[in-house]
Amino acid sequence: MTLWDYAVAAWRRPAVEVACLNLQTAHGQCAPLFLWRLWALAEGRPVDDAMLEIAVAAARAWESAVTAPLRSARRALKAASPAIPDAARMALREQVRAAELAAERVLLDALDALTPAPAGHQAEPLTALTKLTAAWGAPAPADALQRLIAAAH
Repeated sequence: MTLWDYAVAAWRRPAVEVACLNLQTAHGQCAPLFLWRLWALAEGRPVDDAMLEIAVAAARAWESAVTAPLRSARRALKAASPAIPDAARMALREQVRAAELAAERVLLDALDALTPAPAGHQAEPLTALTKLTAAWGAPAPADALQRLIAAAH
């Protein structure tokens, strides 16, 4: 299964979306990285420390240059603006939302291409996600990670 297919299927589970967005907004984490790491775990794809660094660096650069500015614009377009008709503003917001999703897909496709093929590797999910959050920044709370793990399975 491709990473994109996994991510779309996982995101359709409301608890996965809620857990990822909580980790993103409350703990400054990167939701696409969680989807990537959960996919690698599910597929038995090995992710060593070097691979983790490469993935985090790619995601950080893309997030900073592309995804975060789009997310910021989408959020700004949520509020009414003087002299801008609501229908036009909301139509633009939807276009920006679509661009944000496209940017996340570009990142996920890049991470998919970087990740080694399945090798039957079994990592402990909480440990794997804790290492991921530490590589991104400050480690996220274990209970928030456990909620994501439970939602993804």
